[in-house]
Parts: sequence; C-alpha cells; structure tokens
Amino acid sequence: MHLAEKCCIFVERFKTALKRGEIRSWRGLFFERVKDIREAMAINKDIERIRQTYFSWYKGEAELITGSGSNRVYLRLTDDEGHTIIGVYGACVEENRAFVNMARHFEAKGLPVPKVIGQISRDGHFYLQEDLGRTALYDAIAEGRRRGGDYSTEEQELLHRTMAQLPRMQFEGIGGLDGEWCYPKAEFDREGIMFDLNYFKYCFLKAAVADIDEIRLQREFDRLADKLLGIGEEGTDSSQPTLQPSLGNAFLYRDFQARNVMLTPDGEPRFIDFQGGRKGPVYYDLASFLWQAAARYPQALRESLIETYLTHAKPYVGDVDRKLFDGRLRMFVLFRLMQVLGTYGFRGYFERKAHFLTSIPPAIESVRELLDAAGSPIQAFPYLREVLAEVCAKPEYQPRKKAEGLVVRVFSFSYKRGIPDDLSGNGGGYVFDCRSTHNPGRYEPYKRLTGLDQPVIDFLEKDGEILTFLESVYALADTHVERYLERGFTDLMFSFGCTGGQHRSVYSAEHLAHHLHEKYGVKVELMHREQNIQKTLE
Repeated sequence: MHLAEKCCIFVERFKTALKRGEIRSWRGLFFERVKDIREAMAINKDIERIRQTYFSWYKGEAELITGSGSNRVYLRLTDDEGHTIIGVYGACVEENRAFVNMARHFEAKGLPVPKVIGQISRDGHFYLQEDLGRTALYDAIAEGRRRGGDYSTEEQELLHRTMAQLPRMQFEGIGGLDGEWCYPKAEFDREGIMFDLNYFKYCFLKAAVADIDEIRLQREFDRLADKLLGIGEEGTDSSQPTLQPSLGNAFLYRDFQARNVMLTPDGEPRFIDFQGGRKGPVYYDLASFLWQAAARYPQALRESLIETYLTHAKPYVGDVDRKLFDGRLRMFVLFRLMQVLGTYGFRGYFERKAHFLTSIPPAIESVRELLDAAGSPIQAFPYLREVLAEVCAKPEYQPRKKAEGLVVRVFSFSYKRGIPDDLSGNGGGYVFDCRSTHNPGRYEPYKRLTGLDQPVIDFLEKDGEILTFLESVYALADTHVERYLERGFTDLMFSFGCTGGQHRSVYSAEHLAHHLHEKYGVKVELMHREQNIQKTLE
C-alpha cells in the first residue's frame, strides 16, 4: 500500500473517532501514558502541555524520534496494521504555522516534501504529517564522512540527487509563496544579516580573540551586508541591487543540510524542516549544504555538485555568469561560516556543551581555506581577515595530527554485568560512575532509546548534570592522554558505567571518544558493551 493511502486510512480513523466522541482534542494525539509523560516532560517546560492520552480507540505504538531542535517533539505513531504517521508538537506557534502553510503550498506544486495531514490544532501546537521513513541523507553518507570526506560512488549519487532537487524547491517554491507565512522574517535582509554577524562577534569572536576593534569590525560588517545584498556592485547606483533577479528572489531554505533531507527506499530525497524559509538568494543554501564543516566535502566534489545544481537550475534562470556566481557564492560561504561559528561558540562556550567545541576546528579549517584561496572575498575586508587569521593561528584550532602509537579504549557498560575487562594486560585507566546524574531511563519515552539517540541527548544536555560531570572527566582525560603521548605509552582505557549501560554511560563514552580523537588525533576503540556496538575512530 502506498504511503499516501496509509495516511488517508489513518485520517479516516481519526475522523471517525472524533464523530464518536472518543477523543476530545488535537492535543489528544500523542501519548498513551499520562503520568509517565508528565514526569518526563517536566524536564522540558516547552512541552509540558503534552499531557493527554492519544487515540483512545487506537492500540498501536508511539515512538519518540529525533527532532530538529529542543522545542519540537516528533512521534512515530504506528497502528495495529503497521501504518505509520508522524505526530508533531512545537512550542512556537508561528513556526508551526509557517511549516504547515509552506508544506501545503509546496505539496500543491508537486515538490518533494511531507504531506500535512488534517488541520493544525486550534492552539497551534500540534499537527500530523506523512512519515517519510527512517533514513536521513546524513545517515546514508555517514561512512564517507567518517572517512574524512572520501565518499563512495553511491554516496556521491545521493548528494547529486539532492542538488538536482534543490532548484525546484527554490524556484518553483517561491511562486505564490505568501510572505505572511514566513517566520520570523519574510525575506533575507540587512536586519537578519546584522543579527547573524553580531551573533558571531559576541558568541564566538569575543571568546576566541582577546582584543577586537569593534568600530573597524562594524564598518566591515556593514560593507559585507551590502555585498550579500548585492548593493553598490560594479559601479551601479548604491541603492540598487545587482543580483540577477531570479537568483536573488528564490525560496531560501535557510537550514539546508543533510540532516534535513530524508530518503525514500529508492533513494529519492524529500525535504523537511523548512519552517525558517523566506525569500532570498540561492547562494545561501548552497553555502549551507556544501560547506557544512563536519561533512568535509572535497573541493572537487563541491565543484561537481555545483555543476549539477546549475544544470538543473538552467530551466529557471538560463545561463549564468559563472565567475560572478562563484564570487557571490564564496561571499555567502564566508557569511555562513561566521554564522555557524557563532552557533558553536554559544553552544560550547556559554551552554557548556563540549562536543560543539570539537566542531569548531573543522569549521576553522574551512575558514582557513577561504583565507588562502586566490580571489577570496575576504580580501575586500582587511580587518576581518586580520581577525580571522588570528583565530586560525590559535593552537587549539590547528588541524590535528594523527598521533602514532597510543590507542585509547573507551567503554560504556552496566554495573549489573560488571566492569569491562582490561584485555591489554597493562591495567590502569579510569572507571567513571555516571549514576549520580539524572537518568532519562526513568521515563517511558526514553526507555527503548539509548545515549546515541537525539531525544536522549537533548534530555541530558537540557538537564545539564551530565555536562558538568564530563567537564571534570575531560580535564582528567586530557592530562592523562598528553602525558601518555609524551612518554610513548601505547594503551589507555576509560570506562563509563550506569545502571543499565544504556543512556548516561553511552552518552559519556561516545562524547569522550570523539573529544579525544578530535583533539589529539589518537586512535580510539569505542565499545558500547550492552548494545554490542563497536567502532574505531582513526
């Protein structure tokens, strides 16, 4: 049965239940167990209103799945015949309405987005959407990312399919799009640009660089905003934009990345989480996707994907001046990298989420490439270039060198089954007890998940106890690894235990493993014992 037919069956059951008075409101769509959910959601005040049973006539399962942010909850609802649908709760009513209105607009145009089922709830917090499956593009290309950007032929094909669909979203999607639907802004403008640039300055730059001439920096920010808006270029009247109109007035997805692309069983891309979209230039989405720091796309692959994009954009815009196009794209790459560093700085330095700090060096490497590139747009901003060069020179942001000799083994485990054996024969290392931190396993929505799942990660990080715990672990582990490297030792072991070896210990082991690998370039053998998951970072 086709997925759309399954959705129709699901909706008809819902309508029947409404007529019979078996459910009272849209807020009754989501959870079976009121007491457990109230306890779990007390951790997150944004979603405490999720409190009623869903589908009293409905005997299926409700699976908490990965969301795109801390104020959104996604549930996969499965009935007794295996039909599924996604229930969504969002704390921001305006954002929910933006998504629902845009999704219906895009669906009417035949664009690759999920179908919204029924009406949004009266209070604006709840809606249902088509289930696009479990495979995100981000997961499908994970091996290439793990290999440092060495993407297989199959992975590259998925990326090219995604690039081929993007022009449809941008150029067909903008036709008839009502600016009133967009949240928080209807179009890409100076106000939004300056917000992002100042976010970069206050959340990252001031934490990374001791002294900044803010007046000089602000002047260059103003000129950069002009460049991004295409104002005053090539000797034109400074009040008039010079962007090719069709390239500057498309649908700007804003958060276009591999995590927001779902794949059908036959590998066709479907786009989600476009609720922040607005009218704007096409370059922004290309920069967001192709220069996403963790992806480490090789430049040759980027160029190939740009060619695919331009080929499929040609029916909408005709031939473009490739030199001008590339110049503008690099300008948006610079802007997007600054925006991303602002996010990493806020999450890492201010919210104390250490794994965001490990994301900074790959982003800095992209900045370094931009600084060194011939004809780079950064040359037009000498003071910004000076400041960014100072950031790139900082020791903590240098490209990591592979450390030879030392192998770090990191375990998660359940105390019920005992501490993992040291198979190296060296003894030593550390065992950390995670049981003092808040346990998501106490709450029903998380019982079948692990510390690898985003809902559990969100729970632990919003609660914050695990972050404080890991600060001390990182300090101890860093000192130990540095000394072992100095002395030429070959083996070091860290183990994290909790009650079931499922949530807190898995989260802690995963994050320490990536922290040590990213910071020191050591080979890390990671084992989640109770899940029988083993992987090597090298």
